[in-house]
Amino acid sequence: MSGPDNEADAPKEGAEMDPTAATAPITLVVEEDGAGTRLDQWLSAQLAPDYSRSRIQALIKAGAVQINDAPVSDQKRKLAAGQSVIIAVPPAEDPEPQGENIPLDVLFEDEHLIVINKPAGLVVHPGAGNWTGTLVNALIHHCGSSLSGIGGIKRPGIVHRLDKDTSGVMVAAKTDQAHRVLSDAFADHGRSGDLERAYLALIWGTPPRSAGKIDAALGRASDRVRRAVVRETREDARHAVTHYQVTEIFGDKDAPSASLVECTLETGRTHQIRVHMAHIGHPVIGDADYGQAFRTKANRLAEPLRQQVVAFPRQALHAWLLGFTHPATGELMRFEAPPPADMAELLAGFRAL
Repeated sequence: MSGPDNEADAPKEGAEMDPTAATAPITLVVEEDGAGTRLDQWLSAQLAPDYSRSRIQALIKAGAVQINDAPVSDQKRKLAAGQSVIIAVPPAEDPEPQGENIPLDVLFEDEHLIVINKPAGLVVHPGAGNWTGTLVNALIHHCGSSLSGIGGIKRPGIVHRLDKDTSGVMVAAKTDQAHRVLSDAFADHGRSGDLERAYLALIWGTPPRSAGKIDAALGRASDRVRRAVVRETREDARHAVTHYQVTEIFGDKDAPSASLVECTLETGRTHQIRVHMAHIGHPVIGDADYGQAFRTKANRLAEPLRQQVVAFPRQALHAWLLGFTHPATGELMRFEAPPPADMAELLAGFRAL
C-alpha cells in the first residue's frame, strides 16, 4: 500500500508556515488489495484519521480529486490497481467571520437590537460552504462591536434564523441582555409571552380544510441535510406543530391550482413549514427539497404563468410578520414586510388565473 507523498509538504528550514496556504497535493497509488473498492471508501481508509469520510466525499464533489490526472466527481467510482489518485486539499477557512459591506433592509434599530427584512438567498450565519456573504458578515459590518457575543463567534447577535431561500423579518440582538431575553422568547414560541411570528406560503393545491393544525414529529432524512416526518419514538424525533390558514385560492374552485396560506408555529424545527406542508400533500411551490414530486404540475398552467413557476428559483415562503416585547423597554413591537418582488410577481400570476 503506497502512502502519501509528503516530501513536498515539508517547509524549508527556518521558513514560516502560512496557515491559509493550501497543502501540497497528496498522491496515492492503488494496489491490488484496493482494486474494486469505492473511491470514497478507499480514500477514507488511506487518509484516516486525518480526513473523515464526509470530508473526503466533499472534496470529491468539489472536484479536488483526480484519478490518473483526470478529475472525478463520482464518489462511488470503483478503483483499479495501479491507478494514481491525487487529492488537492484547499486551504483551511478562517473560522472567525469578518464584516462585509452587504446592504441591509433595516426596519428598526436602536442600541439594543436591529430588525431587518432578510432577502431570499442570504444565509444567516457562516457554515460549511458559506463562510462569507452571510447575514452575520453584514451585521458585523453594520453594527461593529455592538453585537451580542452570546451566540458565539460564528453567530453573534443571532437569536433565530430563516432558511437561505426564505425571505422576511428577523431580529438580531446587540447586547447580551437583549440576546438572553429574545432567545428565551423564541424558545417559548409565544406560548407564555408576546412573541408573534407568521409566514406566507404559496402551496400547490388547497388543503381540504381552510384551517388546520399539523402535529407531526420531525427528524433527519436519509441525506442528513433534509428533514422528514418520523415516528415520535425515533431517537432523533422532535415535536413539531404548525398551524395554517388558507387566505387565497387560485384557479378552478373545484380543482384549484394553488393556495396562499398563513402559517404560525408552536415549535421552530428546521424546514418545519416546508416539511409539514409537503406531508399533507401541498408542498410549497418552488421547493426543490420537498416538492420535487409536484414539479410537473407547472406543465398544466397556461403561459406565461407556467414559465414563471418553472423559473422561480426558491421556495415561495416569506416571514411577513414578527412581533415581540422589546427586551429593554418592555414596549410591544410589531413589524410587517410584504412579499418581495419575485414572490409578489408569482402571486400576481396566480391571481390572474
